[in-house]
Amino acid sequence: MQYQRLKQHRQQQQALVQQAILQLKSLYHPGLLATPQTVTQKYVIMQAFQQFTGINTVMYYSPTIVQMAGFQSNQLALLPSLVVAGTNAVGTIVGIYLIDHFGRKKLALSSLAGVIISLVLLSWAFISGSSASSSGVYGWIAVIGLALYITFFAPGMGPVPWTVNSEVYREQYRGICGGMSATVNWISNLIVAQNFLTVADLVGTGSTFLILAGIAVLAVVFVILFVPETQGLTFLEVEQRWKERAWGSSCNTESLLEHGNSS
Repeated sequence: MQYQRLKQHRQQQQALVQQAILQLKSLYHPGLLATPQTVTQKYVIMQAFQQFTGINTVMYYSPTIVQMAGFQSNQLALLPSLVVAGTNAVGTIVGIYLIDHFGRKKLALSSLAGVIISLVLLSWAFISGSSASSSGVYGWIAVIGLALYITFFAPGMGPVPWTVNSEVYREQYRGICGGMSATVNWISNLIVAQNFLTVADLVGTGSTFLILAGIAVLAVVFVILFVPETQGLTFLEVEQRWKERAWGSSCNTESLLEHGNSS
């Protein structure tokens, strides 16, 4: 009896694995990747942009950044990190309201615009402070830049990539694509977090923030060109829009998906 239960459990696990493999095969069927507008590619890239614009650099290293700006007291350096965390929490709550009233795409673009301004301000504060005889004023400008960064990032680029990733995938792919998207997000997070201080030592903190600002500019271009507005659309309407953008309104993608599932 115990053997039968174990055998049945193993068969169920094998069936789940086979189902996941079929989903991956159909998802990466050549016909589905024949266009740069492929849904999965776009929103995986959007998750990467979320991290490569530096959010967790600010969250993880805000005390270190404050000390780099000239505040040597450990207690004073820790205080802005509390402000950063609190601002992030409040901004995310505000974003929950704005995302349905302002729209995903507009919110992401306005958020990125503020992020670029904040990163340029941080870069200027560090570059100018390093050449000034007294870095006190520039230190406070850097702290203001950190606060502005979180204020702009939290309501927009914080929730938007996660929200659209929950909306754009077909039902049978939603779980696996969401998992892939989250994986890319965390891998990007790891890359940025592991290399921020090293890059700052090599090229300077100001130049590092300028690099992040450049990535944010690329993110703006990406959102404008490739990310559609999904506000107020049903899952079916979102799917139909992707089909029309990828293959034209007259193309039938069902046969491609069925072929992928059967192969």
